[in-house]
Parts: sequence; C-alpha cells; structure tokens
Amino acid sequence: MSIDIVFMGSPDFALPTLRALAEHYQVAGVITQPDRPAGRGRLLTPPPVKILAQELGLPVIQPDRLREPEAMQQLRAWAPDLIVVAAFGQILRPEVLDLPAYGCVNVHASLLPRWRGAAPIQAALLAGDEQTGITIMKMDPGVDTGPILGQRAGAIYPDDTAASLAARLALLGAELLVETLPAYLGGSLTPQPQDESRANYAPMLKKEDGQLDFHQPAKSLARLVRAFNPWPGAYTLWQGQRLKIHHAHAVEAPSPGAGQTRIHAGLPAIATSHGLLVLDEVQPAGKKSMPGKVFLQGARGWEVSHD
Repeated sequence: MSIDIVFMGSPDFALPTLRALAEHYQVAGVITQPDRPAGRGRLLTPPPVKILAQELGLPVIQPDRLREPEAMQQLRAWAPDLIVVAAFGQILRPEVLDLPAYGCVNVHASLLPRWRGAAPIQAALLAGDEQTGITIMKMDPGVDTGPILGQRAGAIYPDDTAASLAARLALLGAELLVETLPAYLGGSLTPQPQDESRANYAPMLKKEDGQLDFHQPAKSLARLVRAFNPWPGAYTLWQGQRLKIHHAHAVEAPSPGAGQTRIHAGLPAIATSHGLLVLDEVQPAGKKSMPGKVFLQGARGWEVSHD
C-alpha cells in the first residue's frame, strides 16, 4: 500500500520512529519544534528530529504553533493519508486530527491508560513501577485518551534513569509502530477503547520540581533522582548554592533529622524522614560532574547539619 505520512516529533525519543517510517513508507514532510537556545552559551540549537529529517532529505517545518496559517497551509499541501506523532510537544486540534484519511497515530511511552500526559517515563520511575511500555494509539481530542492499536511492555531496571528508559522505549516504539501499521491501514485492526477507571495523569515537569524535599523517605528521593535525570535534574541547596545530584541511592539507617548532612561509607549522604540518601555523583555550582568521594575532598563542613 502506498500512502503519504507526515511525522511530528522533536526530541531524541522520536528519532527511531522517524527513521523506521522513512525506511518503510513515503514520508511527505516533518513538523518539529523551533530551534531553541541550549547549553551554557545559549546557542540556538535545532531539535534532534530536524537534524535527522535533513539527513534523510525530508522537508521540515518548525512552527511555534501548528495552528499558524503557514503551517496549516503546508500540512494540507503535503496531503497526508496518516499523521504519526512521537513526543511532538503540542496538542493537535480537531482540524489536524481529521485531516488524514487514517487519522493521527501516537507513539506513547506508557502502557495506557497507566500514565497519560507529558511525562509518562518520569511518572513511572517516580511511582516505582516495575514495568512500563509503549502504546500505539489513534489520537482523539483528549490528552492520550484515544483508542489503542497496540501495546508492548518492557521492564524498568533498578538503575534506570529517565534517559536510559527513554532510549529503550524509543526503539520499542519504532518497532511496534511498523508492526502495527500494516494491519491498521489494511482495516483488519480494530482500535480498542481505554479503561478510564485505570487512568493516571503525568503532568509536564518544571525545573523547580527537581528540588529535593528531605522530609520524604530516602527511597522516594532516590527514585526522583533517577526520574529527573537528565531533566529537570534533582538538586539541593548547600552553603547557599545549588548542588545537582545525578546519581544517588537510599540506605536504611537511623535518621538524625531531615536535611542533615552525613558521610556514609565514604560518600556524602543526607538524612531524610526515613533513611539516608547517599550521593554517588554530584555537580557543584560552576563545576563539572564528579563522584561523591571526589566532592567530599573539597566539601568543607559537609558533616555540619543544615536545613
């Protein structure tokens, strides 16, 4: 079957899906987010999907909002039979959802309806889920509420971060999509409604969400560190400056009081409401990331408790 597909996506998670579509179908065009300032120099940086689209020789546009007249004009000119979305970052309006004959299909990083919303990978890690997965979903006007075309589960490992889990799910999503589309496009696959009674929502994360609250148990904070690596990043304030925490683990130990600093097995640790959060890798303000043991060598006063 010869069909034209428009792809919408932006971050690294979307790359395997775009690559797989380009190998199996005619991709008429790509829509991604505008270039954004990034890094210390705040240099204007293209989203990963734009870079791959250009490498593949695919036409690409980058509207601030898809509803812009020029963007809609180009989308209609591409005349897609199907739109595929993977981490695009914008909600599609009905005029877009209804444009292709086969509608819009989303590659979502959760076993819907477990985690709907903008941050399903982080939500699964925060909740301590032991598995997550990919859902191929036909989109409707709601937020990840559309009927399911296919699902595949994957394990969450004890040392997974959002980055490592997203990388595996991205590959799983691309694989499942190309397995699902032939039956869907051929009319032999019936979309299945979601079980609304099992739905949970994973809202968009903000940078301030990464500040650790040591009145929570150490196990919960260790999950947060993993969930927020690489973004928005977990941190605490020490000696008036931000201390980023890239990797940490929880240990059962008497807690002298939430927020007090300690040394545990040669590593910096912070007391919580239950147990210690041991800091395996940190990044002091203005410095590069370093192992906890290296940080301790220059961290005068670490054992002095603080709030």
